[in-house]
Amino acid sequence: MLEEVERWLDRRSWSVADRPIDRLLAAKRAHGTTVSVVLPALNEEATVGEIVAVIRRDLMSDAVPLVDELVVLDSGSTDRTAEVAAEAGARVVARDEVLPRIPALPGKGEVLWRSLLVTGGDVVCFVDADLREFDADFVTGIVGPLLTEQDVQFVKAMYDRPFTPGGAASEGSAGAGQGGRVTELVARPLLNLHWPQLAGFVQPLGGEYAARRTLLERLPFPVGYGVELGLLVDALHLVGLDALAQVDVGVRLHRHQDERALGRMAAAIYRTAQLRLSRGHLVRPRLTQFDRTEAGFTPRTHPVDTEERPPMREVAEYLDKRRVA
Repeated sequence: MLEEVERWLDRRSWSVADRPIDRLLAAKRAHGTTVSVVLPALNEEATVGEIVAVIRRDLMSDAVPLVDELVVLDSGSTDRTAEVAAEAGARVVARDEVLPRIPALPGKGEVLWRSLLVTGGDVVCFVDADLREFDADFVTGIVGPLLTEQDVQFVKAMYDRPFTPGGAASEGSAGAGQGGRVTELVARPLLNLHWPQLAGFVQPLGGEYAARRTLLERLPFPVGYGVELGLLVDALHLVGLDALAQVDVGVRLHRHQDERALGRMAAAIYRTAQLRLSRGHLVRPRLTQFDRTEAGFTPRTHPVDTEERPPMREVAEYLDKRRVA
């Protein structure tokens, strides 16, 4: 298995610099491929505008028409996320307006799943809306192999994730390379133990990845934090390791969550893995954490999301839309 992973790393791990923009544009024209970029967003007014502006300026101009549509899928924000994104030039879609027949559930995976109904690109690229100092390399890096390598179907970004406790991370800081705590403590051990073919992925839980629509519409989507692990594992089983790839895009700066939120994320990821390992009984889909209060340690129990959305090609509204298109 180690030899297989090493061969995959040699064949399917690249740098963003390996594919200049001119090469991507030529490949896009040659194959007639369309590209959609989706930003799932919940209360990201501080960062979403800059991300949209950079993508529109660098990848949606007459000179560089790499991205055909840019959609911000708003997950019920209570700040100015939708307004800021629209002012920057994105098409903003409210989560609850997509597929109203099915009541929306909270969670990132829910938004990504619904985004397939409101986008039309042959390649769909997901980018988190909380990135700081955003660079268009995040998009060109992960879209590139899907334009130039016809046998690649799913591409993850890899990067350094600097971390400081206050969230003010910067390259070269004392916390450089220490981001991704749930990745190192939960996801990476799970993948190495149960899906060792995926051991070569540097950032298996990263929110920046792209895939062919024809693959995404065949995958179930966990509605919450488990979506990245679930998509990666299911893609492996559906199309095989050689159809998966990763691209180094440099450094990712973003807001870091506190330990309580990370605990809930870890539980959801473990649950996603558990379902894929056994498809058996989920014993206790809840997580209890503790707060120090005047009365001592007080338990706080949170549900672990247990919902998954079916492959989009099983949804009647999606099939109707694709037939019309």
